Amino acid sequence: MSIVLVTPDTSRTIQKTIDFLRRQSVKDKLELVIVAPDRHKVVLDKDTVADFASVTVVSVGPMQSVSAARAMGVHASQAPIIAFTEEHCFPEPDWAEILIRSHRHSWAVVGPAVKNANPNSLTSRANLAIEYGPWIDPVSCGLTFHLPGHNSSYKRRILDKYAPRVAEWLDAESVLHWDLLSKGYFLYLESSAKIRHWNFSRLSHSIALRFYHGRLFAGARGKKWPAHRRTAYCIGGPLIPVVRLYRVLRELRRPDRQGGAFFSLIPVLILLLIFDAFGEMVGYVSGFGNALERIRDMEFHREHYLTSTDRQEFLTEHP
Repeated sequence: MSIVLVTPDTSRTIQKTIDFLRRQSVKDKLELVIVAPDRHKVVLDKDTVADFASVTVVSVGPMQSVSAARAMGVHASQAPIIAFTEEHCFPEPDWAEILIRSHRHSWAVVGPAVKNANPNSLTSRANLAIEYGPWIDPVSCGLTFHLPGHNSSYKRRILDKYAPRVAEWLDAESVLHWDLLSKGYFLYLESSAKIRHWNFSRLSHSIALRFYHGRLFAGARGKKWPAHRRTAYCIGGPLIPVVRLYRVLRELRRPDRQGGAFFSLIPVLILLLIFDAFGEMVGYVSGFGNALERIRDMEFHREHYLTSTDRQEFLTEHP
């Protein structure tokens, strides 16, 4: 399996994730593909390189978007399975082994269960619920209609069918997953493969994140829609927070989820979903705008978007 990992600057930014990947039970079967603006700023020691089946570093120059960088990683990879991960997302030791085993079946995409790495903040819990609600650990294995964006694995032959526009499809992976379903492919949630995700826990930054994610999603979803359909979705925008709140709360009410903090999450969820919906409305009317660039800037250096307590824990965490 090839693992595509993007850094906006140097290998130091992704070193923690690399350290977790070095703990994988099948690390000798993994190709690590690092995508960076300048390959000479990716410095790995000999022990790290020796741990993997191979390590490939790809230079992309000035990074226009994270999805375009991931697409370059896909192009450079060699394995029949391609997995994505992030600098703020840490897989458990058997993650890769379980994904590889699951791909022996016919699934086009296999995704993991998501654990909250910083659960002590209401804002973090709300962000996780909005972004990863259907896949929050614990959750059952099974077929699904979409999987965790930026953290799922694909059969290479499936992604190849989307060349040369794979970067556009990776802008909003839910749209890609829905397209795969429409073509008869299957998506599978492999809940025994687990990742720990660090979420935004500062409210002001979370508001901006939700707006730009909403705009990016709507821009990707409505890119080929006629104007009247995009206008209709924009007019219906005020209903989006209501529908999404219902869906999020339905997920949170499943057994062993948020526990006693369930009701205290609702005000934060409402606030963030309103800004997410506002971003969608703007996206349906005027497309991406600068959402790709803003999200690119917010995707990395997660410590900047954490509360002081979370930041200290993030910076000191190690495998």
